[in-house]
Amino acid sequence: MVKRIVTGAKYGFSSWLRQRVTAVIMLIITVLFFAFLLNLALHTNSSIDSWRNLFNDFLVKFVVQLFFSALVLHGWIGVRDLWMDYIKSNLLRLTLHVVTLLWLAVNFIYSIKIIWA
Repeated sequence: MVKRIVTGAKYGFSSWLRQRVTAVIMLIITVLFFAFLLNLALHTNSSIDSWRNLFNDFLVKFVVQLFFSALVLHGWIGVRDLWMDYIKSNLLRLTLHVVTLLWLAVNFIYSIKIIWA
């Protein structure tokens, strides 16, 4: 006899895990960034050129872009779950999903423009 699964669609754990992984990525990058900024600020010879050079490095640009990618994914998972849990009208929920995706996509594209330009 086959047992019938009576709980949800089974995507809850993967969403929960993605949410935690993106949060950890953002936390690590934030701590490293503030530690680096503190180190840079404590040096007496730091100037505007040292700040500019910081963001001209490929690795720093990559890490900042990783942060914004994690932020967009983290935001999408959280807001998507919020819409699915609390908005009962399918049309309104679909509209909110599309608006949220468009807003996050525009922000992600803008982050690429800012970081890599």
